Amino acid sequence: MLRKLLLGTLVLLSLSACKKEKEDAHVEKQVVIEKPKEVKEFGFNLNNFFVLRDTIKQGDSFGEILAKNRIDYSLVYQIAEQTKDSFDIRKLQAGKPYTILCSKDSLQIPQCFIYQPNKIDYVVVNFADSIHAYSKKKPVKVVEREATGTITSSLSEAILEKGMDYQVSHELADIYAWTIDFFRLQAGDRFKVIYEERYIDDTIYAGMGKIKAAYFEHMDESFYSFRFKTDTIHDRSDYYDEEANSLRRFFLKAPINYSRISSRFTKRRFHPVQKRWKAHLGTDYAAPRGTPIWATANGIVTKSSYTGGNGKYVKIRHNSVYETQYLHMSRRAVKVGEYVKQGDIIGYVGSTGLATGPHVCYRFWKNGRQVDPFSQDLPSAEPIKPEIKERYLEFVQPVKTRLDNIIFEEEKEEYIAELN
Repeated sequence: MLRKLLLGTLVLLSLSACKKEKEDAHVEKQVVIEKPKEVKEFGFNLNNFFVLRDTIKQGDSFGEILAKNRIDYSLVYQIAEQTKDSFDIRKLQAGKPYTILCSKDSLQIPQCFIYQPNKIDYVVVNFADSIHAYSKKKPVKVVEREATGTITSSLSEAILEKGMDYQVSHELADIYAWTIDFFRLQAGDRFKVIYEERYIDDTIYAGMGKIKAAYFEHMDESFYSFRFKTDTIHDRSDYYDEEANSLRRFFLKAPINYSRISSRFTKRRFHPVQKRWKAHLGTDYAAPRGTPIWATANGIVTKSSYTGGNGKYVKIRHNSVYETQYLHMSRRAVKVGEYVKQGDIIGYVGSTGLATGPHVCYRFWKNGRQVDPFSQDLPSAEPIKPEIKERYLEFVQPVKTRLDNIIFEEEKEEYIAELN
């Protein structure tokens, strides 16, 4: 009897085990198929296309790129004609990336061309159903960063030592162009800055944005600067100090980012080409050929021409009192009648005319007479209008407090040393 009972139990256990094996086998066979994750870029789901990526090569043209991807030249012509108001196909730059979206089948026919002139902007030329083009921007996240630096040799070196974008040095030099002589910075001069960094998809760095505020110590003087929007209608902003005075003067100190002044304004100089003594009624700034030349103040271009002595040159009238002239350019970038703003590029350094090497001769007129700009008491830019001054001071107060609370690295080290 006991034997029969044990045998029955074993049979039941065996049947139960077989049933479980069948159930497990059934479970194993239930494969879960997940949908591929959507990859979105430029407003398209890239999973729906065969994607080709490349960069514009030297000598590439829009037509050649599409032709080598099996687009007939007749269609290329139609695309160029129907999108010319939205996209100039002649402005493709070597080294810039492009993407072609093709049909996801055996033919892989191109349906869309996407050009990226920079990390943020892109142009879509769509010719899948109807031909059209449009420009868009990738979503950008703006992050504010606080940083400090101390000068040991140069501003740019101090910027790079702290891992900041090199462009920060150019922006600071522009903001303080009239209040600090950056060619006379001293070891120990130091600065604080609050500025924006831009990121695509939270991780891809897309360059610096605007400097929100800065503080500079130079020759035992303190210089604050705060960015403030003075015209919301035209979206105009500028930099002012803690008392609402503009940091910009009417004229920039120099028309270029120069390496040295090779010759100053003088009534008697030995001319290196003509080999005789004569007046030199300008200031020569030596710089590499091709260096951009800036308008030192807002104004109207009155001359953009060439003479045997001046070479290629530009002259600007700023108001009823002041005019400036820029000589020996390799190339001019403006035409007569154009309105230019302070800092706009008007040409490039060269050695045309009577010049022994690349430089720009900067000439300055006051009431029709050539004068030395360094001897002039030049007017300041306009301060903030009285009606918005109170709003400005309210805006600046918390930003200044934030700047003041940023601690220099050497002060942190001293504090830690005291604690120890």
